[in-house]
Amino acid sequence: MVTGERADPVRSTLVAILQQLNRAESLHEGHAHEQVLELADLERRLHRFWAVEEDHVKVPLALGLLVRNGLVEVQGGANFPARNREKSRVHYHITAEGKKFLVESLEKSDRIT
Repeated sequence: MVTGERADPVRSTLVAILQQLNRAESLHEGHAHEQVLELADLERRLHRFWAVEEDHVKVPLALGLLVRNGLVEVQGGANFPARNREKSRVHYHITAEGKKFLVESLEKSDRIT
């Protein structure tokens, strides 16, 4: 950050989760069943993220907050081919509102104050 202050760990984790979901969607364009991530995938990808690593934020709680606010949607069941033939896995997908929040957050962090 430009001001020398440490970023808010919760907000930083929310943005990091949205970035991972957005990346998954972009990398697998045209393959809807691959554009989603499971909780375990997100935890693995973010285990070295500073706020998670320092135990400031738990990924499941941050993800739940994103879902409750409509920035991430839950998908699952038989509609998606599941890994290891398990049809009950839950998948997460970034919404249009989540993308908007992500873009606005990144724009604000890039501004010089």
